[in-house]
Amino acid sequence: MHLYIETLKQRLDAINQLRIDRALTAMKPACQRVYNLLPVLLHYHHPQAPGYLEGEVPYGICLYAPNEEQQHHLNQLQHDAGFSVVDVTGGELPITGIYSMGSTASIGQSCTSDLDIWVCHQSWLDQQERELLEQKCTLLQQWAASNEVEVNFFLIDENRFRHHQSGNLSCEDCGSTQYILLLEEFYRTAVRLAGKRILWNMVPSDEEAHYDEYVLSLYAQGVLTPNEWLDLGGLGTLSAEEYFGASLWQLYKSIDSPYKAVLKTLLLEAYSWEYPNTELLASTIKQHLHRGEIVCFGLDAYCMMLERVTHYLNATHDEARLDLVRRCFYLKVCEKLSSCCALSVGWRREILSQLVRDWGWSEQRLTMLDERPEWKIERVREAHNELLDAMMQSYRNLIRFARRNNLSVSASPQDIGVLTRKLYAAFEALPGKVTLLNPQISPDLSEQDLTFIQVPFGRANRPGWYLYNQAPEMSAIISHQPLEYSPYLNKLVAWSYFNGLLTAQTRLHLRGADGCDIGKLHELATDVSQHFPLRLAPATPKALYSPCEIRQLAIIVNLESDPTCAFGQQSIHFDFRKLDVFSFGEQQQCLVGSIDLLYRNSWNEVRTLHFSGEQAVLEALQTILGKMHQDAQPPELVEVFCYSHYLRGLIRTRIQQLVSECIELRLSSTRLGACRFKALRVSGQTWGLFFERLSVSVQKLENAVEFYGAISNNKLHGLSIKVAADQLHLPAVIDGFASQGIIQFFFEDCSDGNGFNIYILDELNRVEAYHHCGGSKEELVRDVSRFYSSSHDRFTYASSFINFNLPQFYQLVQIEGRIQVMPYRSNALSALYVAPTQQPLNSQPAVKDQDRYCAHSEV
Repeated sequence: MHLYIETLKQRLDAINQLRIDRALTAMKPACQRVYNLLPVLLHYHHPQAPGYLEGEVPYGICLYAPNEEQQHHLNQLQHDAGFSVVDVTGGELPITGIYSMGSTASIGQSCTSDLDIWVCHQSWLDQQERELLEQKCTLLQQWAASNEVEVNFFLIDENRFRHHQSGNLSCEDCGSTQYILLLEEFYRTAVRLAGKRILWNMVPSDEEAHYDEYVLSLYAQGVLTPNEWLDLGGLGTLSAEEYFGASLWQLYKSIDSPYKAVLKTLLLEAYSWEYPNTELLASTIKQHLHRGEIVCFGLDAYCMMLERVTHYLNATHDEARLDLVRRCFYLKVCEKLSSCCALSVGWRREILSQLVRDWGWSEQRLTMLDERPEWKIERVREAHNELLDAMMQSYRNLIRFARRNNLSVSASPQDIGVLTRKLYAAFEALPGKVTLLNPQISPDLSEQDLTFIQVPFGRANRPGWYLYNQAPEMSAIISHQPLEYSPYLNKLVAWSYFNGLLTAQTRLHLRGADGCDIGKLHELATDVSQHFPLRLAPATPKALYSPCEIRQLAIIVNLESDPTCAFGQQSIHFDFRKLDVFSFGEQQQCLVGSIDLLYRNSWNEVRTLHFSGEQAVLEALQTILGKMHQDAQPPELVEVFCYSHYLRGLIRTRIQQLVSECIELRLSSTRLGACRFKALRVSGQTWGLFFERLSVSVQKLENAVEFYGAISNNKLHGLSIKVAADQLHLPAVIDGFASQGIIQFFFEDCSDGNGFNIYILDELNRVEAYHHCGGSKEELVRDVSRFYSSSHDRFTYASSFINFNLPQFYQLVQIEGRIQVMPYRSNALSALYVAPTQQPLNSQPAVKDQDRYCAHSEV
């Protein structure tokens, strides 16, 4: 046994050194320096060294001494900064080991790849020590960024996977969506930079089910010493409950890394296809290690992932996705075989060349793929839709797998809520929403020419606006399909700008327009580009779990319909002392003919809306204010762009003033009373805007009696919500979270300890209440989520719809004497998919099997 263990250790060290060498070969010099120095900077802690902060910061890596290359970098750092470090000695130091994982050291690593670094630490670190170590890692991340190297640190407690602990969901941390699958990826891709060897590699695959017992036997025999190994636990049998959360996570990652996400999602699908006899890829690699077989290009994790996915797709005769996954692999490797590259890495190019020969690809196909950085909109949109369809097909297959096996998801409701909200914001197609194509496919979609053509009513084509990336010669237009269509010009301009087609150098053309001219088009393009940044940081989990808020708002006045154009042909009489742009002159004419809204919200969605006619002002105001819940932050930007031929400044100023007043009333109504009122005269008629608890409504006021009656009663006829005090007490704190477009569940524990109350706001903010509920909140969350995910199908990219706009769950808690709304957290399992039977969309029960939970009262 001793000889066998020593042989395994030598093989393990040899493969680890091979991976380190390959990782460094694919890196630029700055990245090589950072990669070599990271263990050094976590082992030592000095005021002149990067990553230093005051306090009892844990530092020191077990069993670590700098190698020759690291010592060279350390000496250079000490010389440049003028300091010297003191050797760290002792037994069990705070940091167990430093490991890179993911694509690093595989064929999937390119010169632009980031570094995912696991900092594994002792379980005896307390909360303050973990926070200080995390702060040190953040400082090191900033230092790496200053060297143009992207590093993501993950602090891993050595007992994390044994206790099913999870990190905080973020752009890089999968939170609770994966446990075993995350550990499995670590085991098959980890590169030990410093610290203890990974114990899991020493346990034969056929002993995986008895992992702990086998490890104890090795310790008892004296062939292994416990404090020389990192033990994160065994993989055992993969819990199928992880598939759904993991597939959601990969779909989420596809927003930023589409090619890698397709590969990983298809690996999940291959695992589920083999269930319950799934052999994880990490176990396959370990079997080769134990048998002494260095196969498949040196146990390259990416090559072996491709091999497993290829076997699955061949077995299921899925030739279309097999071709796609090969293209994804080729583009992820980013080694252009159609041309010679001085910066290419020999072993990567050799592997990829052999694969391409096996696939039978032509030079023409290689050239097309290698030209991806120059792809323009047509090819990018085709690739975007193909990638999205493949991801959705995998997602649906995993949903069906879960349904067949009656599985739940192991992720927390909060993490699933954040992920589904992110996916909803990125993928759900809605009227007026600007679909953003994946910017990772091609970096530059700018066009030299964009032509906007309006088709009036009564023609063969549907009326509206058509966009072409051609100059307006009829021969060019006729021979090309339009890039995009919209009933309104504003959305086409927004789509062009936010997808990068419209730049300052783009030549704009306009044809067939009625009411808009080329000057207005240029002004709109300039105004939008100057006030809306093209790229923003991703929405935070906190923002995604909260009701969306308008962040940047443009109110575009008289773009397509301008009543003031008529002033040039007629004599207009009006009194400057009574100048009202909404009831102008003797005819009491409203000078606002059309209003377009363009806004970006806190989920980073870009939306457009169009209103026309005499009521455009009222309709636009009601819509804007309805999208602001009472506790929302005011928009960071509110701009009015007015394109009137006459009185432009006057109209713009009046609308800016009106919108500001109304936003102030909406967001301050909790301080100023239950309902506020504002009168507005439009086209000679008086209208009332009523700022109520959950909405803003509009009523025409025909006479003085009705006018003053409405003010005194603070109520309007025909409201969808009428709260009766003897029927329902709706906690006031809920008002601030009410947001149209979301289904929201609020749990409130009863003061007498007898059950809990549930308050439900649907997508129109209609209220239902359930008092003194019994049973389990976890079961209720599961059943509600199943009901909505299977019956509300509005995903419009593929024939089999998927809905990501799932209910959001909150808990009312008392903190320091105040009732506050917190995201609902659960330690139990919940399911966000697959009801056994689907219910029709027009069925209304907000809670499935209501009688099982509570007595019901509804408003």
